[in-house]
Amino acid sequence: MSAKAEVGLAKEASRQILAGGSAGLVEICLMHPLDVVKTRLLGFYKGILPPILAETPKRAVKFFTFEQYKKLLGYVSPSPALTFAIAGLGSGLTEAIVVNPFEVVKIGLQANRNTFAEQPSTMSYARHIIKKEGLGLQGLNKGFTATLGRHGVFNMVYFGFYYNVKNIIPVNKDPTLEFWRKFGIGLLSGTIASVINIPFDVAKSRIQGPQPVPGESKYRTCFKTMATVYQEEGILALYKGLLPKVMRLGPGGAVMLLVYEYTYSWLQENW
Repeated sequence: MSAKAEVGLAKEASRQILAGGSAGLVEICLMHPLDVVKTRLLGFYKGILPPILAETPKRAVKFFTFEQYKKLLGYVSPSPALTFAIAGLGSGLTEAIVVNPFEVVKIGLQANRNTFAEQPSTMSYARHIIKKEGLGLQGLNKGFTATLGRHGVFNMVYFGFYYNVKNIIPVNKDPTLEFWRKFGIGLLSGTIASVINIPFDVAKSRIQGPQPVPGESKYRTCFKTMATVYQEEGILALYKGLLPKVMRLGPGGAVMLLVYEYTYSWLQENW
């Protein structure tokens, strides 16, 4: 491969990572107030720095890997509609591998807030989990299969729906109307993806959160947890928290896609 081609690939990857990170940053800044209002009615931007530090690289991974899987699938030549969905699935699974340990630590800190006399730091709590339970599926990677399902299904629907529908609905020559065309499709993408993947989200929260009986692991695996919740609490229990999730990820999903596309386009033209 020539040096010129290598530079081109590196620059293209940098554009995708920068655009994806920008999408995460803007989405967090716009949507964080909903998270705060949802939990406690305090300052709109209280505690925004940790989500920015966590979500910005996470979104960079999401969009970068989506583009890479899409490119790889081009060599296999499935239908364009299938390409977007499979690339989205691959992106979600990769994202899940990266974020699951952070989710375990985050949920553990939130759930055990009253247990500690002094709240431990993220790193010290992560070390505590590793020392006590290890790195496996009962330790730092607890709930791994549920996280794979949550992110894989969400991104498969999110990217698959957005790009397929966007290619069907004609482009509008008016820039303002074109912006709202994309926003509307992105809003639907985030909403539908949230509705479809929320049972995985519920299972993940049950597995990674505090168990009903301390010291006993009632919730262990993804699908068994879903079955237990359904049998004991009914179908609606698998959709707990759907409204705030849709309020967050519907418009948030639209914002991310638009920021990514416009930033990526700007970087292609100017860098």
